[in-house]
Amino acid sequence: QVQLMESGGGLVQAGESLTLSCEFSTNIFTVNAAAWYRQPPGKQRELVATLTTGGTANYADSVKGRFSISEHDTKNTVYLEMNSLKPEDTAVYYCTLGTFIGTNYYPNSWGQGTQVTVSS
Repeated sequence: QVQLMESGGGLVQAGESLTLSCEFSTNIFTVNAAAWYRQPPGKQRELVATLTTGGTANYADSVKGRFSISEHDTKNTVYLEMNSLKPEDTAVYYCTLGTFIGTNYYPNSWGQGTQVTVSS
């Protein structure tokens, strides 16, 4: 069972930046894809960013140009750099490992989530 541990959440003001980290218990990213989801208060969970094993990143329209997903060279940590944060980015952010089938991402393992709160 892979364990994922997120960190880096917190309270920031609008316009500021945060970087979330997700460390895996085992170095398996070379055979999986990774993604970040978020769940705003009172809303459904949504896919924010994905990263393929080949290093291709994709983003939800709501974060495109502001967020960046990347991996550490050791392949056991994935980051989500969040810039120009807005109050609507407030959510619990979840790291996942999963698989792409075609263009669709399917998560297999989830972290416990980390809270990001952006004040106006």
